[in-house]
Amino acid sequence: MLLLAAGCAAMVAVDVLNPQFSPVSETVSRYVHGSAGWLITTALLAIGSASAVVAVQVGRLPGGPVVRRVARGALAVWAGGVLVAGFFPADPPGRWSRPSMSEMVHGTAAFPAFVALPLAALLLRRQLTARWPAARKALFAVTTASVVATAALAVCLIDVMDGPSLGVGSAPTLVGLVERLVITVDLAWLTLAAVATARLSEGRGARG
Repeated sequence: MLLLAAGCAAMVAVDVLNPQFSPVSETVSRYVHGSAGWLITTALLAIGSASAVVAVQVGRLPGGPVVRRVARGALAVWAGGVLVAGFFPADPPGRWSRPSMSEMVHGTAAFPAFVALPLAALLLRRQLTARWPAARKALFAVTTASVVATAALAVCLIDVMDGPSLGVGSAPTLVGLVERLVITVDLAWLTLAAVATARLSEGRGARG
């Protein structure tokens, strides 16, 4: 929980510290080249590490072993992708047409990670709800939002690579805004999953 909170706070801080960049049209990871850019690396490593812990905890949930394994694998792809994206920084803002090798590795790791998390959320909704019934509506809401927002992000990324055209007013693309929405709902899901799996550990401790 602390790692997730630290990662979220670091991303918000970088947005505040870099008013020269547009949060609507620039993705968060490109802020690594701005003021306090090291916070982006810190945020990605923190979120990736927290996600790895959640993936381990998910393996202990009751239910079908196949679903658990696929969901755990999806979370591993998410966690690994976020960590790799942290070690290989994106290119500076505004550079989309000629990506560097670091940008290519960053994007190759990030895209499947964004796809993997909503898959894990869909697979684990019943198991997590069983562990934390009071969070049923919240889990449904963030899972649905993650799937929809991720689909929108894919459209925005394809548009950016082909030459940004899906924008509003002075912003040529909404990819930055949509990515922030995806990150927000994904972090919300990870937080709920962390609490639900922690309740599983606490229940076992109490029985012991």
